[in-house]
Amino acid sequence: VLVSVTGLPAALATLPLELTVLYNSLVFAMGASDCAINGEAEEIRQGLLRVLEACGAAGQDLSTEKLWQKVLQEVTVEELQAPLHHLAALQAAWWLATNCLGSVADLFRLLSSAEHPGRAPCSEGKTQLLSLLRAWKVPAEEASLSLVQSAQDLKEVLCTAAAFLQGLQELEAGNLPAALSLLQEAAGGFCSKRLLAQIYTCLSCCAQRMGKPQTALQHLKRALQVDFQCLPALSHAAALYRELGEVDAELQALALLSEALERNPPAAASPPPSCLIQTEQLVHPPALAALLRHRHLSEVKYLLAQRCLEDGRVADAVEHYLDFLSLLQDGLQQQVPLDAGSALPRLPEVLLEAASALQQAGRPQDAITVCEEVVGRTANLIPQTLRVEERPEQPECPSPEPQLAAGPLLQKRESLCCLVWRTAAYLHQGWAWAKLGKTKEAVTQFSRSLCLSVLGRLLPEVKLLQKIRLLSLIGRGAQFLELGKLKEALLDFQYGLQISPGDPAAASYLVQALWKLDRKQEAAARWQKLLESPAEEALQQEGLGRPCPLYLVSCLKQATFPQHESLARDLQDYLQST
Repeated sequence: VLVSVTGLPAALATLPLELTVLYNSLVFAMGASDCAINGEAEEIRQGLLRVLEACGAAGQDLSTEKLWQKVLQEVTVEELQAPLHHLAALQAAWWLATNCLGSVADLFRLLSSAEHPGRAPCSEGKTQLLSLLRAWKVPAEEASLSLVQSAQDLKEVLCTAAAFLQGLQELEAGNLPAALSLLQEAAGGFCSKRLLAQIYTCLSCCAQRMGKPQTALQHLKRALQVDFQCLPALSHAAALYRELGEVDAELQALALLSEALERNPPAAASPPPSCLIQTEQLVHPPALAALLRHRHLSEVKYLLAQRCLEDGRVADAVEHYLDFLSLLQDGLQQQVPLDAGSALPRLPEVLLEAASALQQAGRPQDAITVCEEVVGRTANLIPQTLRVEERPEQPECPSPEPQLAAGPLLQKRESLCCLVWRTAAYLHQGWAWAKLGKTKEAVTQFSRSLCLSVLGRLLPEVKLLQKIRLLSLIGRGAQFLELGKLKEALLDFQYGLQISPGDPAAASYLVQALWKLDRKQEAAARWQKLLESPAEEALQQEGLGRPCPLYLVSCLKQATFPQHESLARDLQDYLQST
């Protein structure tokens, strides 16, 4: 019908019917799609050109904004006002769906001026668009021209969508009080349970950024009460509990999220809509996608494993790491985009964390197997010796030279990362063999960790390598002590102190080696110096330049010098006697 009508010359007498048919057909089209499409905007434009044609004017060369301005300012036929207002509401819906809020404000400013030529325009401000939408007087519908969706319903949809979109804009800009006000208004608007849960999740993010974590949690609880399938709310709740230090609650939230993702339920069927265009169809900004990012099952499994390991829940950590590796083996990991929001580190780091958990759980043989995977993955990616030419940090001033060198430097840093992972794998294997009582095998693995070297100092990866080297020297020296190779042990502890002067573990082992070599005076002097130095755990991470990776924490504990009361007593007796 619409095609046959628009094929005729435009006539004022039939335009109200023609515009109503156009409105109804576009409502059906927009209601059936998930988002706005360009064809709908073009049909609105053609409808406006038909209006100008009937009035003896033209506007083919005008933009859509200018075309609306021309129509609303020049067309004064009373019978066309209501159909034009209805069409303007559809245009506003399309612009909101494409995040063109300024165009919507300009359009409703024109509508307001057309209705009340003498009235002053709405004041500028963050709520100007909402004020214009609320001030819009919905024209009465004629009984002979029925609308499939009333203009009043569409106005409510527009107001809710505008409040939500503006709230997201203010949240992204950091204007938190304005964002809070707009999002609260959207929550009281015309929206489904699914959208309401999303609004509550955004309110939670706003409250969190305002430093109100408990308020943020209340919003997340409301989101889940409204729509229990709002999984981003669970993800945000876990992050909030972590910020508050509530480990049990955080792990519970992550476990619920994991269960929900494992069930992978189909999306709940939406209830029959009361109108064809709904608020959800008009809200698609990138900021919302970032806030409501859905985590993959493997990410959640990793977070569970990591947090359990950090909190000392080793058995649970092992279970979750193995679940993660099972997902990886099934190929599901390939579906996870490693974007900025992903919780997943590089795979070798995850494997090393799993090896650390297995070792702490009393499964050293399994830890050795996992570390073999790391060694295999990095075998052909690093040279035997890697030289990194570094310059001291300079003030930021762009120059061609650093840009030319950036490519090779990035490649060397990647090789450095592989070198770190491989040496850490050998380090873990050394401690695992030591736990199994295989001293010679342990010495071999510690030695392999020491064979890989790098020249350079400034990069954090190099500092981390130095830490691993220190731990390997302590580990190998301790095994030499077990084998009775006291001179070799002494050399390892001395080299360790060259890497990290004052390291308490290396210094304590050195005292023990000197005492066993019957160099009692040197041992006593070292022991006195050790007692006088501050026993700070921070020394364990000295020179790293960043927090110690989780996969090295267990190695730090294993390298700690065990309490030897008999040695301390012998040293004390020796000092008293001399």
